[in-house]
Amino acid sequence: MSNTRAEAAYLRSLAAFRTPTLDLLHRRYAPFVVAVLSIVFTVDRPTVAVSDAHAEVGEILDELRAAGYDEDERMLPTGSAREICRYWVKVGWLMPQIEGDVEVYRLTAHAVGALEITGRTGGGRSRVSNSRVRTLLDAVERLAVDAEADPEVRLKRLVEERDALDAEIARLAASGESDPVDDEQLLEEAENVLHLARELPADFSRVAESIKAMQRDVVADLRRDVRPTGEVLREYLERGQHVMQSTPEGRAFAGALRLLGDPERIDDLTEQLHTVLAQPFARLMDAQQRGELDAIGRRVELGVQDVLTAQRRASHVISGQVSTHDPVRDRQVDELLRDVMSGLQAWTNGPSLQAPVEPVRSLPMATMGHLRQSLGDIRPPAAPAPLSGLDEEADFLDADTRAWGGPRYAELEEYVAGLGDEFDLGDAFEGAQDDTRRPVDLLGLLEIAHRNGMSEGDEVSVVEALRPDGTRRRFAFGSVTARAAKEADDD
Repeated sequence: MSNTRAEAAYLRSLAAFRTPTLDLLHRRYAPFVVAVLSIVFTVDRPTVAVSDAHAEVGEILDELRAAGYDEDERMLPTGSAREICRYWVKVGWLMPQIEGDVEVYRLTAHAVGALEITGRTGGGRSRVSNSRVRTLLDAVERLAVDAEADPEVRLKRLVEERDALDAEIARLAASGESDPVDDEQLLEEAENVLHLARELPADFSRVAESIKAMQRDVVADLRRDVRPTGEVLREYLERGQHVMQSTPEGRAFAGALRLLGDPERIDDLTEQLHTVLAQPFARLMDAQQRGELDAIGRRVELGVQDVLTAQRRASHVISGQVSTHDPVRDRQVDELLRDVMSGLQAWTNGPSLQAPVEPVRSLPMATMGHLRQSLGDIRPPAAPAPLSGLDEEADFLDADTRAWGGPRYAELEEYVAGLGDEFDLGDAFEGAQDDTRRPVDLLGLLEIAHRNGMSEGDEVSVVEALRPDGTRRRFAFGSVTARAAKEADDD
């Protein structure tokens, strides 16, 4: 029995040390990794562009090497900043993702947990205090109250709480003074708040990563699913809509969101923290503790935002995969990827990685059969027939077709010839016959006046045109004084 307990404990310990959290703290360059991640990623900067992260890690490396820390090979890793960051991605400390059009790094939940452990261990004393014990007792009491199913017992406890509150209210109303709290006790309570707050970022990251892992599992299951499309659509769309309830971490967060989702509660939290920092006992805390206390509200807000963003992204990805679900095509893609991976593995496992690889110098030509090698002459075989004489009158099958045609130049020129040496074009149009007072005839009259010679005035002429269907249309233009064709010919 003793060996069984020892074996079980040892297996639990092995599993714990296989997690990236303890693996980070157990590796040779753990102090360097923790220092760099704590500098690059802060509360106000949860994501960093990949190029910026590489540059900042390179600067930290240069500074530490210049200070002589590279003399011991166990203190600083070798390689470039890019290689170091890519290795951190591989072992699960950094997570690359796309935000907009930029690739960024984000700390994984394991890295956040490792930073929280080191910060709690090296960031001040850890002691059994009044505040910490009271937090434990209050939590146990709340658990007992929530687990109690007997209504009489719950009623008795509520009455006792009410009596205690009434007694405190009566005492304050009678004395008008409240008992001051010792600064040392307030400091203990502030340290307890910091202790609890340091665990929040890792908790939020674990929720977001559990949702992303569920998203990957759903997409993988969908690609292997060969059921009818309608059945697949109904099931997976429902999972996409209720993605928050698909993991234990998501269900726990959904309950916490009922407390944290109200913006007014976050504002109240921030205001209460500012009030605490303004008290005299806050001077007993160092600058780092005051900064952490002030950042609690932002940590909570950013953590909630990260989880909700992961939820929206997972729902979008699942819905998109379902809408394009095609089992046949997915199997073809899987087979193609397997062929590529097997070919790559065969090449990497060859006799030598330094062996030259013959490059592809040209793409293979597609076999398209016989194509036409010449085109026909696009020029017409002969010139078009000449147009009919201009003096011939065109024949119209319908008299109304001619009425809707262009200007009646012959009638207009004959009409203009009898108007004298000079005439106002607007008056001339108003005095024309009804069949030559169409809108197009006004344009024809302007063309004839321009050809014979005309001058424009500063006044505005307004005429009314008559369409073939009897409707009227008014036009306004600058006044025009035209000359007869005879005078224009003499010039």
